[in-house]
Amino acid sequence: QVQLVESGGGLVQAGGSLRLSCAASGRAFYNYAMGWFRQAPGKEREVVAAISWSGTITYYADSVKGRFTISRDNARNTVILQMNSLKSEDTAIYYCARGRGAVVWSTMGEVGAGGRGTQVTVSS
Repeated sequence: QVQLVESGGGLVQAGGSLRLSCAASGRAFYNYAMGWFRQAPGKEREVVAAISWSGTITYYADSVKGRFTISRDNARNTVILQMNSLKSEDTAIYYCARGRGAVVWSTMGEVGAGGRGTQVTVSS
C-alpha cells in the first residue's frame, strides 16, 4: 500500500513561486507514473501534471503549461511540482497522486491513489 505525503503549500502573491514536494512510501515507486491534481472550491478536480515512471514523459494541463514543472527522484521516492508565475486561479488544494501503471496519465480516472493534499493560496 502506498502513502503519499505532500508539503510545500502556502500563501503567495500573484506572480510568485511555490515548490510542492511529495514523499511516497511503499514498494515499487519507480514502477508508477506520478502526478498532481488540484481541486478549487466549487470546482471539479483537475489533473495538473503527471510524469512517467522514467521521468522522460510529462503531461501538463493547458492552464499551467510553461509555468509549472514536474520532476521525480526515484532514488528518494519523491515527486516535485515547481510552480512559477502563480495566478489567483491556481488557488486550490493540491494532491499528489499515483497512476495505475507506468504510463503518464491526464485524467482523474487514471489516478490510482492520492495523498491528503496541501493548500495553495495565491493572492491577487
